[in-house]
Amino acid sequence: MKYKLLSTYKKLLADTATPVSIYLKLRDVFPNSLLLESSDYHSRENSTSYICCEPIAGMVLQNGTLTNQYPDGTQQEFFTGTFDIVTHIEAFLQQFETTNSQLKIASNGLFGYFSHEMVEHFETIKLKTEEDHRSIPTMQYFVYRYIIAIDHFKNELHIFENQLENDLQPSGLERIQYLIQNKNFPEYHFNLNGTETSNLQDEEFIGIVDKMKQHILRGDVFQIVPSRNFSQPFQGDEFNVYRALRSINPSPYLFYFDYGNFKIFGSSPEAQITIKNRIATIYPIAGTFKRT
Repeated sequence: MKYKLLSTYKKLLADTATPVSIYLKLRDVFPNSLLLESSDYHSRENSTSYICCEPIAGMVLQNGTLTNQYPDGTQQEFFTGTFDIVTHIEAFLQQFETTNSQLKIASNGLFGYFSHEMVEHFETIKLKTEEDHRSIPTMQYFVYRYIIAIDHFKNELHIFENQLENDLQPSGLERIQYLIQNKNFPEYHFNLNGTETSNLQDEEFIGIVDKMKQHILRGDVFQIVPSRNFSQPFQGDEFNVYRALRSINPSPYLFYFDYGNFKIFGSSPEAQITIKNRIATIYPIAGTFKRT
């Protein structure tokens, strides 16, 4: 079955609006919203932030099962041992017919994330990882009804609405505009509760670093990035942690993804891949070399 999405939009002045303030106004009305923010306002290339609200379809890969969710409420399940993930992503996209605007802004499509473990589905690699008690999906991408695109360079924003061709639901553009222009938005407290813990003690981590230094001196590798997990119980609104992160480490690429029972957020000074005019450009990390 093919789903036809019709996109309409409104343009507003955004000289007094910020991605954080808009997100705070929308998130309680639209749970599971995403924020992709750029804090590099001096560059035309990286000057757009996006807020995605109300998922209407998507793909979730968890525990070896890929679940496709469609706008009519139906679902399909596939087991990863029996298919190619790239083929299924392409097939899922082919089930949607879109009407793109003339604007050079993302108004529809899939928004979400790949975890590190997705490398097993793109390369012939088997990771040696311990069981993750957090049970976060390996991949999660959704099509959203509303996309708010904020152009910091021009101080304007576009509210896009993606509706099914035969959807009888009235347009929500006016409602979104009202929420964005509302001067009030809720804020919630955040308090630490208990002590910080890590999966490695300092001595263990130092031992790993020393071992990596030996591999570098032998020429086994060019670059290694050691890491460890830290956990901290808390009470309140974790969005305050994101706000602190963007203050400490402002960058062109910030994100805050709310999936209800878990959140993912981070900050990066550089992109891994960019696509412009149908040309994809990758930015390999140091030590990467061309495959032979």
